[in-house]
Amino acid sequence: MQVSHENENGITQIVIKGRLDAETAPQADKLIREAVGAKNVRLLFNLCDLEYISSAGLRLILQTAKDVYEKGGQILLCCSNENVRQLLESSQLPIAETVEAGITKFA
Repeated sequence: MQVSHENENGITQIVIKGRLDAETAPQADKLIREAVGAKNVRLLFNLCDLEYISSAGLRLILQTAKDVYEKGGQILLCCSNENVRQLLESSQLPIAETVEAGITKFA
């Protein structure tokens, strides 16, 4: 698993590649918390290269969303992998097909 982040135009983009499961979720959690500290953050999860997500990974995303919403922020998931997308749809968080579409939704 690889996690990176960048800030551009007021949007914090978290990119997760590989597998997000019980083994990798604690490391991802630490990196995400470091990236998301501000109030009113606009957070875009780029999950287009995520190959697999377990319930532990979904729990991490849901907890992050809760924290972001409590700070008055917004969150959006971007995912093009159909298997990952099916699981993410159960979260009822907003999902875009592409990063570009996600950025447009924040505008």
